[in-house]
Amino acid sequence: MTESKVEGTLTLRLHVWFERDEKIFLGIGRALLLEKIEECGSLRQAATDMKMSYRAAWGKLKAAEESIGKPLVQKIKGKGQRYELTPVGRQLALQFLQLQSDIETYAKGKAQDIFGEEVQYYADAYPETKLSSFKAD
Repeated sequence: MTESKVEGTLTLRLHVWFERDEKIFLGIGRALLLEKIEECGSLRQAATDMKMSYRAAWGKLKAAEESIGKPLVQKIKGKGQRYELTPVGRQLALQFLQLQSDIETYAKGKAQDIFGEEVQYYADAYPETKLSSFKAD
C-alpha cells in the first residue's frame, strides 16, 4: 500500500457556549455581538457588521439578557438610539472572549502535537466569516 500525501492545512473549529435550563446563556455569537455594540454604539450597525438582521441581533440580545437576568446594554442618554454595554455586559463579553481564546490556544497546540502538522484557526482560514474579528492569541 502506498502512502498518499494529504494536501491542505488542518483547520480548528470549536463552538463553545454555556446554557442555563437548556437555553443559551452566552456563546461566541452573543459575545461578539456585545463587542460590536460597544465598538459601534449601535445595535443596528453591530448587526450589519455581523451580517445579521437587526431583528436577529435584537432577539439574541434579549434572549441573553433574559438568561443572564441582567441588562447587558443601556441607551446612552441624549444620544437617540445609541447604546453602550452595561458593566455586566462588558465583563461577560470580555471574560467569554478570553476564555474562548484560552481554549483555542490550548486546542491548537494539542492538535498540532497529535497530528504533527500545522493547524490554523477557523477565523484565519475563513476571514470573511463573523468570527474574523476574533482570533485567539
